[in-house]
Amino acid sequence: AGDIGVGAREIDYLYEQYKKVTQKNDCALTGKQVGKGGSLIRKEATGYGLVYILSEAMKSKGDSLKNKKLIVSGSGNVAIYAVEKALDYGAKVVAMYDSNGYVYDENGIDLKVIKEIKENKRGRIKEYLEYYPCAIYSTNLKDFWKIKCDVALPCATQNEIDLESAKCLIKNGCKYVAEGANMPSTNSAIEEFINSGILFIPAKAANAGGVSVSYLEIVQCSKNEFWSREKVDAELKNIMKNIYINISNTAIEYGCPNNLVLGANAFGFERVAEAMMRK
Repeated sequence: AGDIGVGAREIDYLYEQYKKVTQKNDCALTGKQVGKGGSLIRKEATGYGLVYILSEAMKSKGDSLKNKKLIVSGSGNVAIYAVEKALDYGAKVVAMYDSNGYVYDENGIDLKVIKEIKENKRGRIKEYLEYYPCAIYSTNLKDFWKIKCDVALPCATQNEIDLESAKCLIKNGCKYVAEGANMPSTNSAIEEFINSGILFIPAKAANAGGVSVSYLEIVQCSKNEFWSREKVDAELKNIMKNIYINISNTAIEYGCPNNLVLGANAFGFERVAEAMMRK
């Protein structure tokens, strides 16, 4: 499947070459364009899934995303569609960034403008100020994590939240951190989050939406079916809900109810062990 710098266009190219070499028309590569065997909602899946699992976790605490202030690092597929779904849940996203800098809009980021800049123009996020001159732009990405928020969604790259950044988030009132990128928080940052009572959802669970819809793409391919957007979305939401239930229950089972890192690790290891036992 795709990742940073590898989207549907690149997957399509790889898939066509794969078919030439192997003479097979199977689902070895996922994330293809819809007209070439891909699934609806694959592009949005990681971001949507991130918000679905976060919503479930917040619900278990008697809370919700409604009226919460979010900061979302990155401005690629994961970040954009996490923002889109968070807005659907009534949240307010005030800051996003790319590799050059971040924008802060106290009135709430205009996602249509971000999509125009990033998806249509393939531009830089600083162009946001051409649409909203009152927004703030900074090239100091370390300051991004100093922005006051209720929820932080790191959706850019590995190790973007270090211990210092974690402490800034906690000091400024952040209560929830869910990882959309792969391992965006350092080990010391994760430890700080857990010890401080932050509800922290690790990447191995929180960003599973992308690979989940890759699996759903394989299912559709194997059955020669094409599912509606509503069906894929419902399947994704259910998968993310079950992931949260499983890792939360496993954390409770091991005596650490607030440690979803332990819950995710232990549940994953148990699944692998069960599969090995069956063999």
